[in-house]
Amino acid sequence: MSPDDASRADAPVRDLVVIGASAGGVPVLLDLAAALPAHFPACVLVALHVGAHRSLLPELMGARGPLPARHAQDGEPLRPGVILVAPPDHHMLVQDGVVRLNRGPRENHARPAIDPLFRSAALARGPRVIGVVLSGRLDDGSAGLQAIKRCGGLALVQDPDDAECPDMPASARRHVEVDACVPAAALARCLQDLVGAPLPAHPPPLPADIATDQAISTGAGDPMEHLNAIGHPSRFSCPECAGVLWEIDGARPRRYRCHTGHGFTLRALAKTQDEATEDALWGAMRALQEREALLRERAVDAREADTGAEASGDDLLTRAERTAVLGEQLRSMIEAG
Repeated sequence: MSPDDASRADAPVRDLVVIGASAGGVPVLLDLAAALPAHFPACVLVALHVGAHRSLLPELMGARGPLPARHAQDGEPLRPGVILVAPPDHHMLVQDGVVRLNRGPRENHARPAIDPLFRSAALARGPRVIGVVLSGRLDDGSAGLQAIKRCGGLALVQDPDDAECPDMPASARRHVEVDACVPAAALARCLQDLVGAPLPAHPPPLPADIATDQAISTGAGDPMEHLNAIGHPSRFSCPECAGVLWEIDGARPRRYRCHTGHGFTLRALAKTQDEATEDALWGAMRALQEREALLRERAVDAREADTGAEASGDDLLTRAERTAVLGEQLRSMIEAG
């Protein structure tokens, strides 16, 4: 082998595949595991929106194909031919050639979330990364796929027309100049064609704003300084911690962060606030029901105390009935959406 051949053999190649999926993504992941060959020359990292619920995804993927699959462990190295899945209630990140797990702030109301994985992989491995966004609701993954492209990596999406829930791949395709948009059945072949390819001779420098965004999410450095560097205060509060949200300058889709690290796209923020508003309204409904019950109890006590208190008891009963009417009106409003 000539020195030039040896140099090319040792040169970095595209060897890290990061995949984000949510609703409707599990069948695609299982078919992908079945179609990837043994000795696949890249490490595959998967973030699926499972929250804190128990997940059997690694066992299912491992049973469908030749590649070993397991929940990632903090600190384990990235090895080719292995599928690592983010454990429930943990973000999975790439740092210094290993996997890092944490229970950091939720992003887009999810942990594990897709954007933290994609963003960290882009910063750690640059053009060596291939990002894939599969079926799912809302738009987690769009900002992360942008980060991968800006750091020189490749961006793939499942064809929205082929996805059970087309929101996530459609958003990614709308906001990222993707390298391929393929149906699920073609994904494994597409990845095999791309992994192992040599990198561009002059990869782009790592954008400072992506590193700052990541520092906010991991709690590194001064959060207010970071927020002011990449955004400006908005008129919205964080539905997770009630802090002020900063709007990220120029972000598309529009994105927000608070100083504790929670992150949202505009659509995810609206969805989360919808849920918080409904919870608050049901709390108000409970308070009205308790107030009605207490007023009725007080009316009984007032009437039983002495005859002079009967008028007071009637007044309390009237107030209880008015409260009951308010409660029914509020229930009707909640149920009407």
